[in-house]
Amino acid sequence: MKTAYWPLIVTFTCMYACSNKLDDVERMSFNPKTPVESMVNFTLVHSDSGIARVSVYAAYSESYRDPEYKTYLRDSLRVNFYSPKGEIISTLSAKYGFINHTTQEMLVEDSVRFYHYQKKQTLKTDRLIWTKKDSMIRTESPVFVHSEKAHFKGKGIEAKQDFSWYKILKPEGSIELEKEQEIN
Repeated sequence: MKTAYWPLIVTFTCMYACSNKLDDVERMSFNPKTPVESMVNFTLVHSDSGIARVSVYAAYSESYRDPEYKTYLRDSLRVNFYSPKGEIISTLSAKYGFINHTTQEMLVEDSVRFYHYQKKQTLKTDRLIWTKKDSMIRTESPVFVHSEKAHFKGKGIEAKQDFSWYKILKPEGSIELEKEQEIN
């Protein structure tokens, strides 16, 4: 008769020993400083009507949801901006940055380069903010714009994401003008 109770005793002992309180599990398994997502070879593509407009690549990313939904990007950070035909117009690169999904802005920092392929223009700075809503790139940091005919520097810039238009907020520098373009 004693052997018939052993399975019952073992079952109740295991059930009692294996029970956990939800508070204890959350306390041990949830850390608000831990990313909710980590990704190697992160790629994000924004498209309109099936055509890519912007693509973002980073070798490594981490996403956090509290207090705002942000994705931090590092290593080989590159953003390509496309024409309506789907061709790459300009490329933005930096060492690291983040996307704020709540405000739909992206901030990139450290060794920032923004290159327009057709114009062969390069913008160099240490920090840029791209806003998806108006397709603008901005900074208040020192900037350097280099092309085949001009070298500008100044502090701050506003530019379209395709670099078709830009304004240096506090410019200084020189430009080479053709005879027809001379200012009298």
